[in-house]
Amino acid sequence: MRMSEDRILTTHAGSLPRPLELVSLYGRRAQGGAVDAAELERAGRDALRQIVPKQAAAGIDIGNNGEQQREGFFLYVQHRMSGFGGSWTRRPRGDVARYPDYARMMEAQQAGRVAVSNFLPPKAVGEVRYLDAGLVEAECVDFREALDAASDPFVEPFMTAPSPGIVAAAMKNEHYDTEDAYLSALADALRVEYETIVRHGYLLQLDCPDLALERHIGFQDRPLADFLAFVEAVVASINRALENIPRDRVRMHVCWGNYEGPHDLDVPLEEILPIIRQARVGGFVFPFANPRHAHEYKVLEKRPPDDDQILVAGVIDTLTNFVEHPEVVADRIERVAHAIGDPRRVIAGTDCGFDTSAGMGRVAEDVVWAKLRAMRDGARIATERLF
Repeated sequence: MRMSEDRILTTHAGSLPRPLELVSLYGRRAQGGAVDAAELERAGRDALRQIVPKQAAAGIDIGNNGEQQREGFFLYVQHRMSGFGGSWTRRPRGDVARYPDYARMMEAQQAGRVAVSNFLPPKAVGEVRYLDAGLVEAECVDFREALDAASDPFVEPFMTAPSPGIVAAAMKNEHYDTEDAYLSALADALRVEYETIVRHGYLLQLDCPDLALERHIGFQDRPLADFLAFVEAVVASINRALENIPRDRVRMHVCWGNYEGPHDLDVPLEEILPIIRQARVGGFVFPFANPRHAHEYKVLEKRPPDDDQILVAGVIDTLTNFVEHPEVVADRIERVAHAIGDPRRVIAGTDCGFDTSAGMGRVAEDVVWAKLRAMRDGARIATERLF
C-alpha cells in the first residue's frame, strides 16, 4: 500500500458519476424491466474506459474503475451469488424519521428519479455461495485494459468490495438459523471476490458503512451494546475472509451513510474505533469533511493508526455542490497529519462515493471533477507545509 512518502497523495472512496445511459439501464433492470445483457455490458465498459483518464486529469493518484460496471456498491453481489431473491423495504433512517418536514422534502426530491435504491434490496432466501468467479475476473481484466489504454496513470490502482456486514444488514436473512451463520456464509462467499481483486494486483477497499450507519437503521431502537456486538461480529467475519490476504493490501472505508440528512443520531467514532481497529487491514478511510464528523479527527490523537497503517482522510464532501477551496482542503489535511503525527501516512480522499447507487448521486458531474481538482490543489499546498 502506497504512502505519501514525499507528497500528500490523493484518492477517493470508490464510486464516480455514471453516464446517463448506464444509469437508465441499471434503473430499468432494478425496477424489473427488460435489459439486454450485451447492451449493459457494452455501456459499462465504455464508461470504464472514460472514467480512468478523467480521474488522472483531475489529479487522482490512487484511482479505480469508478464502480461503473456495478449498479451499486453492494447490490451487485446478487448477480454473482446464489441465495438472493424477492425484496423488502429497509427501515427508514432514524435521524430522518425525527424530522417529518425533511423526510417529506427528501421523498419529493427522489420522486420520479431514475435510480437504483439501496432501500428495496433482495433478501437471503437460500444458501449463499459465490457462483462464478469469472464475473469478478472479467471486471479485473477490464480495469487492467482501461489502465493500459490510459498509460497506467495511477501510482496504485484499487477496487472496492462490500463487507459481509452491509450485505447482511441490507439483504434481510430469511434462510439461516442465526445472523452469525449468515455472516459466516457471506464472508466465505466474499472471500472469492477479495482474493481475486488482490491477486490481480489491485489494492482492495472494503466498503463498511454498516460499522457506523447501522446504529441508526437496524439498531436504532436497541442498546448501544447490541450494535457494538454486531460491529465485533462483522469485524471477525472480515478477518476470516481476509486470512489469505496481506494486511497491507487492504484498506477499510467506514461511514455513517452517504446521504444529506440531520445525522444527529450517528454513533460517535470514538465508540466504534476500538473495535474497527481490530480489523486486519493496512489502512482506514474516514469522513472528516462533512459538518457532523469534521471534528472527529481529534479521536486519532488518542487512538492513531498503527505505524504501518495509512489513513485516507475525507477532505471533500460528496453531498454538496460547494467546491471546496484548496486552502480549506489543505487545512483539513494538516489537522489530520498533526493528529496522527506523520504526514507520510495521510492520503487525501473524499468522504464517500459520489454515486454509491446508480443515479442517487447529489453532486453534478462537472462539479465532481472540480471538487477532485480542488483536492489535488489542496494536497499540493499541504505538501509544501508538511514536508
